Formats: sequence, C-alpha cells, structure tokens
Amino acid sequence: MMKAIFSDDNTKVDVNSTRSIASIIYLSVVGVCVFIVQPGFVQGLVETLGLTPEQAGYIASAEMWGLATTTILLNFFAARFDWQKLTFWFLVIAVLGNIASLGQKDPMTLGIFRTITGIGLGGMISLPFAMMGLTKNPDRNFGFIVTWVLIYGALGLFAMPLALSTIKLDGVITFFALFCAFGIFLIRHLPKRADDHVEQHRLTDHFSAKVKFSTLLAILIFNSAIGIVWAYLFLVGTNASITEQSVANVLTISQFLGVAGAFIAAILAARIGRFIPLSIAVIGCGAGISLLLGDMTYFIYSLAVYLFNFLWNIAQPYLLAVMASFADGGKMIVRGVALQMVGFAIGPYIGANLLSTPGPAMYDWVNLVGALFFVLSWVFLLPALKAQKNFASLSPAVEESEGLTQQS
Repeated sequence: MMKAIFSDDNTKVDVNSTRSIASIIYLSVVGVCVFIVQPGFVQGLVETLGLTPEQAGYIASAEMWGLATTTILLNFFAARFDWQKLTFWFLVIAVLGNIASLGQKDPMTLGIFRTITGIGLGGMISLPFAMMGLTKNPDRNFGFIVTWVLIYGALGLFAMPLALSTIKLDGVITFFALFCAFGIFLIRHLPKRADDHVEQHRLTDHFSAKVKFSTLLAILIFNSAIGIVWAYLFLVGTNASITEQSVANVLTISQFLGVAGAFIAAILAARIGRFIPLSIAVIGCGAGISLLLGDMTYFIYSLAVYLFNFLWNIAQPYLLAVMASFADGGKMIVRGVALQMVGFAIGPYIGANLLSTPGPAMYDWVNLVGALFFVLSWVFLLPALKAQKNFASLSPAVEESEGLTQQS
C-alpha cells in the first residue's frame, strides 16, 4: 500500500514535470479549501447549527490557528524529514479532523476538531509552497496556484447556498474530507526533499533587521485585516437583507475578479515598480471595505466586495515579491507565509469581539477596524518599499562589486 503512495527512495522526482507541478497545485488548493470559502462556511455554522455569529467566528479562528501553528512549526523541522511522508500525515490529520467534525453541534467540541483539521491543512500550505519554490519558473507556477485557488473559491462560494440547503453542513464537511483524501494519491509525484532545484546566484542581504521586522509586521497586519473582513462578508450581505444566493453570486464574481487582479499584478510587476500598485491595492482594500459602513444597497455591497477581492489579489503577489527581494535564502518568504496564517487566524477572533448589538449596523465595527488595519499595514510597508527602491538603483554597481569579490 505504501509503495503505491510514495515514490521509490532511489528515484529522484522531477519537480519540473507536469505531474509534479499539477500535484503541488492541487495540494496548495487543499491547504486553503476551507478558508477560501470561509464566508459560506461561517454562514453554514450559523444557519445549519444555529450558532451565533460570535461562536461561528471563534470556530473559524480556531481552525486558522491550527493552520498557523503548523506553518510556524514547519520553519524548524520541514528540512529534516521526507516531504512525501510529511504530506501523507498532514493529509491524514486533515481527513480525520473533518470526519470528527461531522454531527458536532457543541461549539467547543467543534472548535477543537476544526483546530485539528487546521493543523493538517497548514502542512498543505507550507510544504507545497516550498516545493513550488524549487521549480525552474516559480513566478509562473505560483501564479497557477493563485489562479486555481481563486477558481475553487469562486465555484465553492457559488455552490455553498445550494449545498447547505441540500446536503447540509455535514455534506460540505464530507466534501472537504474527500478533497483532502484524494491528495494522498498524488504524493508519489512530489519531491522528497529540497534536492531538485536550479541553483541561482543571490546577492548578499543588504537590508537591515529593522526593515525586515517592519515588513513582517505589515504582512501580519494586512492578513489580519483580510481575516477580520473575509469571515463575515456573507453575513454582512444577508444582514443588509440581501438574499443568500445574491450574496453568493457577488462573492463568486469577486473571486474571478481576484484572478484578474493577480494576472494584472504579474503583468505590471516589472513595468512600473511596486510602490504605486501596492499602495493603491492596500489602501484601496481599506477604501472598499469602508463602503460597507452604515446602510448599504445591493449595489454598494457588490462594489465593496468586488474592490476588496480585486485589490487584495493585486496586493498579494506584490507582497510576495517584496519578501522575495530580501536575499536571505528564502527565510523571509517562509516567515511571511507563517505570519499570513497567523493573521488569518487572528482576524476572525478580532472580528468576533467587535460585533455590536444585532441590527443594521451590527458589522460596522468589524468593517471599520478591517479598513484601518489595511491602511496601517501600508504604513509599515513603506520602509521596505523605500529601501528596496534605493537598493534597486544601486544594484548594478553592487552586483559588479560582489562579482569582483567572488572572483578574487
């Protein structure tokens, strides 16, 4: 049985093969299979189980803390173990966590099982990310990951109301379990360790610890803002007397706009630098969410969600590029991914504690704090953007100097 799951120890997996890349992409989608449809899942917790929005928010936060815990721990031990075997055990944990969640109605018990599920799914975020970084064309391949994650999210959010009304929440959770389980059959196409990669010349790290800390703090705040807002977007719409299917349709369209945003970021990246598009995207996320304050119509809700998802997915590739520009062997990217998950975990918890008295303005504090967090994250990004811009203007001379040093 195990021979059918894992590749032979003496066989070196070609990480650049179509099978390997496709398997990595699938497992990357598995990693966020619950988070990317979180608004619909939270709606299901409230609608099907009769939980309060606060309880649903805590459960969503608990699952994200499971993801965050794994992404943090993998920083310390991922390189010591066979990646195929790690993938297997993380998938098993995710499957068992989902199965254990079936039929649970007690918020505390369900929160524990969702945390366990998150621990398994967290491995499917860090490991595929590290694997894809070994490929010859990681920028393009990371783009494929973003695209398929958003397509999955769009279809999932569109189908969520029908799924909740027919197969109920247990049916949705069963789908999550099966989706994770199928990944086991792809493990043999994954690299076992960081051996298959293209050696690339990297410059010496020229950025201060202060700039790095500020950048990581910006990543944490930015993704916390997403977590605050994203978990409640479905409920924000229904609370404004918009029908569930209409809300689902808006969220679905916004996911496809996210695909367009990521594609635009890839096109513009090398043409106009990072400062202008990243500033517009991050601050624009806050501006979009601020439209949800006070009374809103279907048009205002749609506009806010479209802006948020479109600009969020423009910002993410740029933020990844900012972290990748620190020539420290990829440590900043790994740390950034971990803090991304921490932010996604903190967000729903903060949102749950910001909920006001039930009524038309119930989610105003949630949206206001989310908008302010986006602006604050931009403030902490400024040192890195400025430092990298200054270094870019000097990089030809620096490369020449380092090249002479290496030759001598």
